[in-house]
Formats: sequence, C-alpha cells, structure tokens
Amino acid sequence: MDKGLTIFDIDETIFRTKALINVIHDGFVVRKLDNQEFNTYELGPGESYDFCQFRSAEVFNATSEPIDKIIAKLRAITYNADKVGSKVILLTARADFDNKELFLETFREHGIDIDKIYVERAGNLGDGDPAKNKRVIVKRYLDTGKYSRTRFYDDSQNNVNMFISLQDEYPTIKFDGYLVNHDGSTTKVK
Repeated sequence: MDKGLTIFDIDETIFRTKALINVIHDGFVVRKLDNQEFNTYELGPGESYDFCQFRSAEVFNATSEPIDKIIAKLRAITYNADKVGSKVILLTARADFDNKELFLETFREHGIDIDKIYVERAGNLGDGDPAKNKRVIVKRYLDTGKYSRTRFYDDSQNNVNMFISLQDEYPTIKFDGYLVNHDGSTTKVK
C-alpha cells in the first residue's frame, strides 16, 4: 500500500477568483468577503452568508485567472497518480455550482484533466467554517485506509494547519502540507 492522496484547494490556489460572499444582516448586505476573508470571517449576531456569486459557474469561468505554477504541479501530480493508482481531489469551500458543466469546462480550458479528478465541495456540509468542513472530507478519505501518504495545497493557513493537525490521528500516514503563496510558490508547513 504505497498509494498517495493529493488534495488541492481551488480559489487562490489553482485560480485567482473574483466571486464575493455577501454578509447579510437584517436583509441588507453589510460586508462583501473575498475567498481569503471568508476563510477566517466569523459571523456576528444576526448575520448570515449569501453565496450567490460563489455558486455561479459563469462568474467562476469568466473571472478565474490561472496560477500557472500550481496548475503545472496539479497536471504533473495527476499524470503520475494515474499511473500508480494514487488519487488527486480538489477540495473547495464552495457548495455546488449552478452549472456543473461550465464549472468543469473552466479546468479543461486550462489543460487540467478534470475528468480524472473529483471535486469535493465542503460548502455542502452547511457549517460556515471552511477548515472544519474540509477536515470532515479529508478524514473521510483517510479513514478508507487506502493511503500511506497525503499532500495538501491550500492558500489558507487555517486550512493547512487543520490538515497538519490530523497527523496525530493517522500516525501511519505521511503528511505534507503546503501553503500556497500569492505568486504560486509554496511553503511547506510542519
């Protein structure tokens, strides 16, 4: 069993994206959050999220700018994983998109073989905390017992820290967490 699991975030990791999440209070938008702000924002009393832009495949397709260094890494890892039986997934804080095919086409337009990669949507879990939702999904994969090593690429320090914290629960699995910087370079997190 030397199969690996590699996990990539999407927003600000594979693509720079422009969708905003509205914070609603008493029926009014009181704040607009980008992806990075959403990762750490805590709702105040009476506040809720409106994800209409975050669910729009049209906005995603029209505004996503590729982060070339990470896309090259994703392509190489996907190619090699396919040869050895390892798995690559994308793990986004987003919920389902309004047009799945247009969403997937965005990846194809940038040379990503999305038909070999499953997209996990942590936003479907309902909890507003991206790191907690991503943790649930990562554990689901690790609990299968199929993987001896795992890698995680994300632009959020909170999400990478969550991933690294799982190492104590899975001592037989090798963990490598990478914080993706704005320029597409990565910093290994221990």
